Amino acid sequence: MAVALSAGPALLTTAEDEFQQIIRWYEEQLEDAFPPPDLEYEPIKIGPIWQWDNGWSLPEHTLGWRVLAWCGHWLRDKKGRPWQMTAEQTRFILWFFAVDEGGDFLYHSVVLQRLKGWGKDPIAACLTMAAMLAPVTFDHWDANGNPVGREEESAWVQIIAVSQKQTRNTMKLFPGMVPAVTRRYYGIQIGKTDIWALGDTRQAEAVTSNPDSIEGGRPTLVIRSETQNWTHSNSGFEMAGALEGNAAKAEIESPARMLDICNAHRQSEESVGRTMREAYETTAADEEIAAADVGIMYDSLEAPEGAPLTADAAPDVLKAVAGDSYWLDTRPTGRIVKSIINLFNSPSESRRKWYNSSSEAEDAWMKLAHWKAIGNKHVRPVPGARVVLFLDGSKSDDATALIGCEIETGNVFYVGIWQRPPKRDPKDPWIVNRELVDHRVRWACKHWEVLGLWVDPSDARDDVTGERFWETYADDWADIQDWELWAVPRGDNKHPTIWDMRSPRHAAAHTAHAERFVTDVKERRFYHDAHKMLEQHVRNARLRPGKYGVGLGKERRGSPRKVDGAVAAVGARLMRKTWFVLHPEPSGEAMFV
Repeated sequence: MAVALSAGPALLTTAEDEFQQIIRWYEEQLEDAFPPPDLEYEPIKIGPIWQWDNGWSLPEHTLGWRVLAWCGHWLRDKKGRPWQMTAEQTRFILWFFAVDEGGDFLYHSVVLQRLKGWGKDPIAACLTMAAMLAPVTFDHWDANGNPVGREEESAWVQIIAVSQKQTRNTMKLFPGMVPAVTRRYYGIQIGKTDIWALGDTRQAEAVTSNPDSIEGGRPTLVIRSETQNWTHSNSGFEMAGALEGNAAKAEIESPARMLDICNAHRQSEESVGRTMREAYETTAADEEIAAADVGIMYDSLEAPEGAPLTADAAPDVLKAVAGDSYWLDTRPTGRIVKSIINLFNSPSESRRKWYNSSSEAEDAWMKLAHWKAIGNKHVRPVPGARVVLFLDGSKSDDATALIGCEIETGNVFYVGIWQRPPKRDPKDPWIVNRELVDHRVRWACKHWEVLGLWVDPSDARDDVTGERFWETYADDWADIQDWELWAVPRGDNKHPTIWDMRSPRHAAAHTAHAERFVTDVKERRFYHDAHKMLEQHVRNARLRPGKYGVGLGKERRGSPRKVDGAVAAVGARLMRKTWFVLHPEPSGEAMFV
């Protein structure tokens, strides 16, 4: 992982001279590093570390250069050489310590997800020592407009996992990493579970599953190890909640930060790692939340959907996801490839560990690769296009989703999804803002020629009037215009907009079309506008056998993983089919009838 830094012909006379040379070395390293060319499998790149546009994406302001220099000067690799980061790790450090124009960290919470063996524990160990002793807290701007850091005088680092074995992976690195000269200079004492420095004023400790002992602390850096293994059964969620509370109450002058190091999570298991990933995806997909600075950085390098787990393909896939971890044995005859093709190891675990990718749940409603294959952000209908809209209404527990389908093309598009913000306290009541939904419905009716609006109102009740939560709005929408495609066109319950899914006839029709929807996606009979939140709802959807066939639903009752966008997408396609049944057109639409 580390090689000796070249001192060059100049004689270094002070530590500052060496710091400046180390910084110059890292600057040159990034100038000479390029993304790997001609990859057989282009990886999925989440986060800033692997973003390239005629040069690496780097933060405008960062304390990371001095941190890199400090680590190179004071720390050593296992062979006793000055510590050196790879170009990929260098970019991570720079982004981890990025600050804004006010000197505040851009990210208070960072998730580093990589395949096994990438070097997450060594990075965590370096950051632990730096957090204790290096200039990691913003102090002022220099004459050139660069941020200058200071040491954190009350530094307290916690390395936390759900088992002692996991914390040991990081703790066992310190004896070899911290040489005698560094120990003497800073007065460092290294134990099995604790590190002390500068007269016991700075501390790092390894902590395992005990939420009660964590509650109330004021750490300056929390490193949460292997969060894909933090579950309800081992108190992982309780620990995560306690740590979040501790970090949030930190003083402005001593900001608390959190770093998660993890592999890909298991789709079949409720874990903190999975929750963090889904919270990030929800934040990234939500236009309103994404506009705000929520302070979360998620960085991952993952195999593309459907990358083969075969002896022939594995070396090329590993080359794509290993990044700069040149020490991994990714050869065709190497140990990792042998592990992948070993029938003793399940495909889902091999994909999770070595491809850094979470396999789809066995009961997934559809393959995400099929959904992605028909995504095209340019297919949104033009103003004035004929469309239909389906609204799956909810009050608080589920999402409210408004999805459209264009009549001429059959393409599906996002209009709006409203759901509980991902990091909102579950105990804090949240109710969808009906006025925002109403505004969006009326905007859509002005923007397109909306032939029909169907609303599944659910049975949620208004807290004040006791009426069904969406019924009065659906009645108002009935009078917006003369609807050409009525939700219920005849009988005692006829209504232009209310299409109640509790009706057996409606439930049967939606279930049948949910099955048809999957087939149409697989056969690429339409496109969608590639909206991330709609994609997330499709990914969350599970097969749900019922009275009328195999439909879709949440993974379990009360799950925070919403599927209402998928439900509304099926409803919108069903509306288009109904339109062509009632209005046959000689345009090759027989497949919808």
